[in-house]
Amino acid sequence: MQASVATLEQDRISLPASAVERASTRDRSGFWLVAAAIVGLLLKLAIAYSTFGTNDAVTFYSFARSLSDHGLEWTYHHGVVWLASASIFNHPPLTAYFLRFIYHLAHEEFFRTNGLTFPFLLRLPGIIADFVVVLVMLHMSRADAGLRRHRWAIALLALSPVSLMVSGFHGNTDPVMVLFLVLASYMCVREQPWLCGLFFALSCQIKVIPLLFFPTFFFFWAYRRSIVPFLLPFCVTCLLLWSEPLLNFPALFIKNVISYGSYWGIWGITYWLRLTGLSTFSLVWFEGFTPAQTIIVTLLKALIVGSVLTISWRRRALDGRGLIESIAYGWVIFFVFSPGVCAQYMVWLAPFVLILSPTFYAWLTATSSLFLFFFYNVIAHGLPWYLAVSTNQLNTVWTPWTAWPWAALILGMVFLWRNARKANPSLRLFSLTTVKAE
Repeated sequence: MQASVATLEQDRISLPASAVERASTRDRSGFWLVAAAIVGLLLKLAIAYSTFGTNDAVTFYSFARSLSDHGLEWTYHHGVVWLASASIFNHPPLTAYFLRFIYHLAHEEFFRTNGLTFPFLLRLPGIIADFVVVLVMLHMSRADAGLRRHRWAIALLALSPVSLMVSGFHGNTDPVMVLFLVLASYMCVREQPWLCGLFFALSCQIKVIPLLFFPTFFFFWAYRRSIVPFLLPFCVTCLLLWSEPLLNFPALFIKNVISYGSYWGIWGITYWLRLTGLSTFSLVWFEGFTPAQTIIVTLLKALIVGSVLTISWRRRALDGRGLIESIAYGWVIFFVFSPGVCAQYMVWLAPFVLILSPTFYAWLTATSSLFLFFFYNVIAHGLPWYLAVSTNQLNTVWTPWTAWPWAALILGMVFLWRNARKANPSLRLFSLTTVKAE
């Protein structure tokens, strides 16, 4: 009897000790993840401070000068008259206000004296955004057992060569858009429709591509009878920040920003069509397409939008993590079928694919890093990189490397579907049946 009591007492003591040990392990891994995020932050800051970046930095500086001298409407209408190769300003007003702000900062004596140039200030928000995304992912992993088991993937995100090259070197606003989209998704996990609407609206103020996922958020909150708390902050924020063009030059805003498409012939299906050598597919540009190019671009865009709509409707009953996975599926479909993808876009899907499948994320990071290294190395004319200028003459050299991440995305899409069918044999590809949480 005494032995049994002693055994019970020992078990009662050992259980809390085991729980404390697991908590201690999580705390240690959390510490190292934050340390990795700080290392990534410092590396990107060092790269941004010691380099000029790509010709995007030149283009943004030209836009900022035009915005400061002539205003938003003039810049939407005329672009940059002295920079014909990048003449169209296709960014929402908030980005325009940011560019004008850092343009003036860069001309202040304090910033000039300390080497805080326009290209550095352009990259700074994206570098900070990457750091915050890692912290959000770490916070999510504390309540998400699946993500917690794969914290190595968060460490890979923190030190990802993709974000080092895009956020640290390239010079664009894409990482900030990703941050706001991640925060909007996280608010679905937290069941906070107001904040979700606000952050989603802010993501659309950096780039308009997040509007692709409006149905995903809309159906998610509508299913939970919380559509008004989501729509109200989203609509108010968008109307306020888009008020200048919507009230004064709406057609110009829709043409430049909402209707903008990417480059034909440098990625995926359009790249392989270009390789046929047929003259109707040979143009590498974002406008002035031949009739055949226009038809293909329209069909591919319709396929992407239709697929995202279907996924959003079918998966609307799933929880917040399910919404993040729906966005990941949408991104994968977008990148597989998109008529054009630029180098900096490779940061768009990273956090979402990580949550969907850490192993897939690792392969995607490896292949994207390979593509980006050769892209930047070609346009910078070799190491060390300081200024990298992408031209039509050079795209034949680096575009073959886009096949690596594109192939990884296709294989990932196939394996994801196979695993989904294995988990749910009744699942059908062409169906509108609602997918229920298990």
